[in-house]
Amino acid sequence: MSKNKQKLYIATAIAYSSKQPHLGNDIDPVYADAIARFKRMSGYDVFFSTGTDEHGIKIEEIAAAAGVTPKESADKVTGMIYNTYRRLNISFDKFIRTTDAEHKESVKKIFVKLYENGDIYKSYYEGLYCVPCESFYTPSQIKDTGICPDCGGQLREAKEEAYSFRLSKYQDRLEKYIEENPDFLIPAQRSREMLNNFIKPGIKDLCVSRSTVKWGVPVEFDPDHVIYVWIDALSNYITTLGYNPANKEQPELFNKYWPCDLHIIGKDIMRFHSIYWIAMLWGLGLELPKQILGHPWLLFNN
Repeated sequence: MSKNKQKLYIATAIAYSSKQPHLGNDIDPVYADAIARFKRMSGYDVFFSTGTDEHGIKIEEIAAAAGVTPKESADKVTGMIYNTYRRLNISFDKFIRTTDAEHKESVKKIFVKLYENGDIYKSYYEGLYCVPCESFYTPSQIKDTGICPDCGGQLREAKEEAYSFRLSKYQDRLEKYIEENPDFLIPAQRSREMLNNFIKPGIKDLCVSRSTVKWGVPVEFDPDHVIYVWIDALSNYITTLGYNPANKEQPELFNKYWPCDLHIIGKDIMRFHSIYWIAMLWGLGLELPKQILGHPWLLFNN
């Protein structure tokens, strides 16, 4: 890369390979594709990554109901997503799958590093769980009894041994960073939403493993647990560049393009990217993405 040639690393949220994809899955890559093409035409060295999130209880249950393996189920839906992106002529440079061997190996090492750094500890989780959102909720977060505050689905009672990430450790640092960097989360209302609705009320530690789910990346030092979506899926933005904390030196692709210049995601997953992902990067000692765009939903029938 020429010293005068600027780089642009743009990444979309990765689509969940559970059921037949819908139009909403295409918004992120279409937005990102327009920016990537414009920047390439402007002389930038662009790396554009997208892909699929393929682990978790939802895929496990769908596969069981269909009488196939979780991998077979994920392969089928991922094929639909990939082929749709190709028909839309999305100019991605990398399509990452969380079932890729290199990704899984990196995720194992990321979990180990965060554990060894003291950011992850063993505990248990008890609360209400939403399968579609893959999220636990406390009573204070629930407006209607037994109903998920995000998707409106039915919540389940869950209690299990789990590893937790010390998200609360980063409370003050997160608040200060977002307040001092007003262009970090865009549009501006996203900063206000994250600060007022999630950060300032108090951040609780985050469940990052499951012992009742088998379809996922196993914890290297405790194979009865699988690594939960937050570490598995969010890590794709660095594993797509070949990052693995076990490496003495990171690959050229990572050194060349990280940090990400722009994450393009839907507003419903802003919390995971602007809080969970940022704290994970601090725990790994890595630079933060430069900007996160949380776009609104595409609505039908009002």
